Amino acid sequence: MSGHSKWHTIKHKKGAADAKRGKIFTRIIKELTVAARNGGGDPEMNPRLRTIVAEARSVNMPQDNIKRAIRRGTGEEEGVSYDEITYEAYGPGGVAIMIETLTDNKNRTVGEMRHTLTKYGGKLGDANSVARMFEKKSSISVEKGKVEEDTLMNAVLEAGADDMTDDGDSWEVLSQPDVHTAVLEAVKALGVEPSSALVGMVPTNTVKLEGKEAQQMLKLMDALDDNEDTKNVFSNADISDKDIEASLA
Repeated sequence: MSGHSKWHTIKHKKGAADAKRGKIFTRIIKELTVAARNGGGDPEMNPRLRTIVAEARSVNMPQDNIKRAIRRGTGEEEGVSYDEITYEAYGPGGVAIMIETLTDNKNRTVGEMRHTLTKYGGKLGDANSVARMFEKKSSISVEKGKVEEDTLMNAVLEAGADDMTDDGDSWEVLSQPDVHTAVLEAVKALGVEPSSALVGMVPTNTVKLEGKEAQQMLKLMDALDDNEDTKNVFSNADISDKDIEASLA
């Protein structure tokens, strides 16, 4: 599980750069469109859409952009249609990788994913080749300095969370996907803004990588994450703080 959490820490640090802002907006617009298409355009009646709208507001996306994306999803406005596709893959050292994408061109996306994986010592896997190594969970990270441990734990457990773990500088709250919104709202009710909050794939076990393999894996994850069609990337790689800091230097 540590590899999963640490990767989100890396993405959070790198995502603070202004250069990432356009990529974040593009991803959120795609997610708003798909969520509205699948569950309707009313956030009060569509929990998934409500969560994405909250994320859009947290990164100061203009309200007009949010409304247009939702209208495209409900068919009230013309626009590109996106498909959700998850790719399973292997990385350096045989680690498992799950790549969630939102794409308007499946052939382009699979070609780009295959090229990136090959470049950094990985390869695409067959369907269900690594999915069994992950379970779907809500993962909410809260910086330790923002709230007392007992206060946070009491609030999230009452809202339905399964567990809260120590992830170095942050607390990681793990829940079942169906209570993600309730737990997130419980955290925000404390006056706390999480550093990350998503429903994703958490590994059931991890593979330790060090040195050259660790550095290659970090480069691969970064390259996959930078692809315009990528929504989320998860792996079961366990990489030391030393290797992570070296990659950020």
